Amino acid sequence: MKKIVLSAILLSLLAACSSTEVKEQDKAPVVGSTPSTNGAQSQGTGSQGVTGAALNPLKDPSNILSKRNVYFDYDKYDVKDDFKPVVQAHAKYLMSTPAASIIVQGNCDERGSREYNIALGQRRAEAVRKMLNVLGVSDKQIETVSFGKEKPRATCHDESCFKENRRDDIVYVGE
Repeated sequence: MKKIVLSAILLSLLAACSSTEVKEQDKAPVVGSTPSTNGAQSQGTGSQGVTGAALNPLKDPSNILSKRNVYFDYDKYDVKDDFKPVVQAHAKYLMSTPAASIIVQGNCDERGSREYNIALGQRRAEAVRKMLNVLGVSDKQIETVSFGKEKPRATCHDESCFKENRRDDIVYVGE
């Protein structure tokens, strides 16, 4: 009897691991996104006749969704007014695309201890997460992580580089 039960369990596990072809669904258009240059897509329509970046607003350089960085002042973690439209646009996209999820990566400049910068980077990532939550995005779609000063974008040692490294990066999972 035990062998039969064990065989049934093993068989069901193997069946669960079988692969099936998954069709990629069209992504929902973002309100305020720019239509393609050939006029083939209007807001709220499908993607027939649209190619390249216009199909994916995340990769369209003329779309605000292509902006993935939120910059911070020295030793601060509040989202500046300049970057609120970026966070709002990503919130709209995430709400219209429930299958999408992001990782908000907090970063700091090289000043301060490793431990302090890890904590500050986490507070920066959490600030963007909280703003997204207030705008209606589900916590299931957002993950936060802090890299502290470990992943600098600029490596010089002056204010121009420090400004570039005090940021959150918004990374879409699977992209």
